[in-house]
Parts: sequence; C-alpha cells; structure tokens
Amino acid sequence: MGTNGSTMLEPLRQGLPPLDPAAVSNAASCALPARYEAVRDARKFTRGTLDEWDIGDRFDDVCLVVSELVTNALRHALPSDTPRAPEQDPPVRLHLMHWTGRLVCAVRDPSHDSPEARDSDDCSAESGRGLFLVDSFADSWGWHPLAGTLNGKVVWALFRLHTAG
Repeated sequence: MGTNGSTMLEPLRQGLPPLDPAAVSNAASCALPARYEAVRDARKFTRGTLDEWDIGDRFDDVCLVVSELVTNALRHALPSDTPRAPEQDPPVRLHLMHWTGRLVCAVRDPSHDSPEARDSDDCSAESGRGLFLVDSFADSWGWHPLAGTLNGKVVWALFRLHTAG
C-alpha cells in the first residue's frame, strides 16, 4: 500500500475546517513515551518547531494547548494496567501542521473515548479543566476516531496566525 504516512491525516482532515491538504507548508510530528515527562518533551518539540517555522506569535497559547492535549492523552489513553514495554510503539503522537495563517496541533492516542470537558465549579479540581483551556486558547478544536488499521482517536486544535504584512 505504501500510504502509511498519510493515513494518519485522513480522519483529521474530516474534522477540520476545509484546509487544502496540498497547501500544508510544513508538518512535523513526534512520538511521545507513555510517561508524564512527555508533556515537557512535547513543549520542547513545539517550541523548536515553531521557531524553525518562524511562527512564534502565538507560542504561549500553542504550548499551553499542546500541554493540555498531551496530558489528557496520557491520562485517559493509558489505562494504569497498560504494560509499559520500552520497545513498544509510543502510544501518543503529537502532530503539528502549518498552513498559511493557520497552525494545527493534533494529538493521537489509543483511547476510543471521546474527550469530555467536565463541568467543574471546583476551581482547585485539576481534572476536566484542560479542555476548557483548550477551548479558550485555540480558535477551534475537535476530535474524531482514527480510520483503518489505526486504533484510537485524534484530538486537534486550530490556531489562526497573524501573518506579517
């Protein structure tokens, strides 16, 4: 078949605003280990990638959202009884895609459960606030199950970028 690289993006495109896949100017992804340090790795990867693409204007928002999406993926997608074999394919992947004036962060995880923003009046509650933050800082976000042989889902967030000029 040989379409392995693009299969990941198929379901993502369905859930996104109509962005021409051919117009993606840059794309980068990194696999994240099933450990909480992965959140730090994801932020570092995001910082390096946005610097490289010269789109730092929404860096803080993007990093905050990436942190939340990765934390959610790790928390909900990794049942505590999941064996953590080091040679195992890392279950969580972060994808960054850049169109003119748009940036999409997408996090893939092996869970089929839909992400839920839990209503919480308890401001000290750690859990459930992440998606409210994602909703506040990203211009839009969504999720959908993966197609084909891939298990799990993708949760994505879209940012509008201020273009120079």
